[in-house]
Amino acid sequence: MDCCIDCGECIKVCTQGVIIPLTDQMADLSQYQCRVAIPSPALYAQFEPEVLPGVIFAALKECGFDDVECLSRACDAVTTATEIYVSEYRGQSPLISSFCPTVVRLVQVEYPELVNQMLPILSPREISARDAKARKSAETGLPTDLIGAIYLTPCPAKMVSILEHPGMERSYLDAAVAISDLFQTLTAAVARVGEIEENMDGCETASGVSWAFLGGLPRSLPAEHTFTVAGLQNVIRILDDVEKGRLRNYSFIECHACPEGCVGGCLTVENPYVARAKAIKLRQQLPAGPAVDRESVERRYRQGEFLMDEPLTPRPLRPLDDDISKAIGKMKERDRLLSRLPRIDCGACGAPSCRAFAEDVVLGEAADENCLFLRR
Repeated sequence: MDCCIDCGECIKVCTQGVIIPLTDQMADLSQYQCRVAIPSPALYAQFEPEVLPGVIFAALKECGFDDVECLSRACDAVTTATEIYVSEYRGQSPLISSFCPTVVRLVQVEYPELVNQMLPILSPREISARDAKARKSAETGLPTDLIGAIYLTPCPAKMVSILEHPGMERSYLDAAVAISDLFQTLTAAVARVGEIEENMDGCETASGVSWAFLGGLPRSLPAEHTFTVAGLQNVIRILDDVEKGRLRNYSFIECHACPEGCVGGCLTVENPYVARAKAIKLRQQLPAGPAVDRESVERRYRQGEFLMDEPLTPRPLRPLDDDISKAIGKMKERDRLLSRLPRIDCGACGAPSCRAFAEDVVLGEAADENCLFLRR
């Protein structure tokens, strides 16, 4: 649907559990000869802080993955690339982070005039997938299309972004498995792995795990010119202010659609506030980072390795009609129908709200008897 921004709010509020995301399952990954798991940092916050990432890496291999790619290197590299871009940017301010696919889609649909203020830097998950496939191809001799880069995702938006990635011709990721779908199997594997010590060299760092929750990046930008915001309604309020030109004194805004950041995704299992506390405790036990050399990252940045392939484009909602007089007539017809509807947004008709259903009827894409209340 044109109106959907993949925020997952419908999944959160559905008390009957009838709205479920279509996710990839482990059985769907058999087409790949080599399966590389790329865990979101939010995954670690689902466990107690004493369960270190190295143990989770070993458990993921027991669950059927051939290898696991650390995301911290990509997180630190993208943080550096973001700092460079923001420091050299001379366009309209503030820049808006583009790492949350829901925020990107929201801007494209509701704030199309702000797309040029979206940060054109690839997300860490895409950088990790690209590097993992190149590394495993060199190690195994397999072509990259037989190597599956599988993201362990905390939200449905990142699944959709694999199929239709803004700013890229094609995503480097091949599939996404929900953390909630894998968690029970992974928990059992963690128990089997027990106290086995995995080599922490090149594994997750404190700076990488910080990406799991609000305010994780970029820490070295001037605090007085940047801020973070989480929660869809809060993001909308901030974007309203950006659209009105009220926040031009800020250089960068980090936006998350989910509360507390990725730990608040609807495909996680832990309470987002508890998960954030766990992530902070875990961060204290990990190497500080960064996991990459800044000079190397800057050289790669100058070569364009961290930039999106294509410019982000607006995707405004379609008008009711291209003819303005007909559009006004359809608007009045929609409002008349809406006044007859119960406005409880039950979703039984297949539309997310009564208003959306009324528009579908006016556009000829639904019949008014599809509403149970009108039918009665």
